[in-house]
Amino acid sequence: MAHAVPTPGTPTGTRTGRGRGAPGRPTPDVLGEKTHLLVKWGMPVATALVYGYWVASVRRHGGPITGTNLLFGFMSALAFVILYFLIRSVGRRLPPEPHAALWGAFAGSALGFIYSGSGVAMFTAILASLLLAGAVTGSLVYHYYTHRDAEEARAAHLAASSRTTRPADTSRTARTA
Repeated sequence: MAHAVPTPGTPTGTRTGRGRGAPGRPTPDVLGEKTHLLVKWGMPVATALVYGYWVASVRRHGGPITGTNLLFGFMSALAFVILYFLIRSVGRRLPPEPHAALWGAFAGSALGFIYSGSGVAMFTAILASLLLAGAVTGSLVYHYYTHRDAEEARAAHLAASSRTTRPADTSRTARTA
C-alpha cells in the first residue's frame, strides 16, 4: 500500500531553515541571509578581539596599559583571526578525524599561548593545552560521526519512502497482458 510523502511547500512537509530537525518537525530560520553572513564573519572577528584583549591583559600582569601591550594584543588578535579563517577554509576539505584534530590543535595552542604568558611553569601550560586539544578533538569527532550517521539514516529513509510511493509502471503491465 502506497502512502503519500510530504513534499516541500506543503503544510506537512515544510522545512524552513537550515537546521536539522526530525522529519516532520520544521526548524524555523528566524534570521535573514544578511544576519547569517554577519555572524559568519563577525563572530570570529569579535572573538579574536576578545582573545587579543585577554592576551594583552595577561601579559601586562596587572601593570599599566602601554602602547607595546596594545600592539601585542592587536597582533595576537590578528594572528588568531587569520588562523581561524585558514583552518575554517582548509578544514572543509578534510575527513572528520583530521578536521577535528586541526580544530583541537588550534584551541589547545590558543590556550597554551595565553596560559604560558601568565608566568606558570611551561609543563603546566603544555598539559592544559594538551587536555583542551584532546577534549575539543574528541568532542568534534563525536559530533561529526553522529551527524554523519543521522544524515545517512535520513537519506536511507527518504530513499525507502520514495521507492514505495512511485506510481506503478503501466508500460510493463501492458506488455505482459
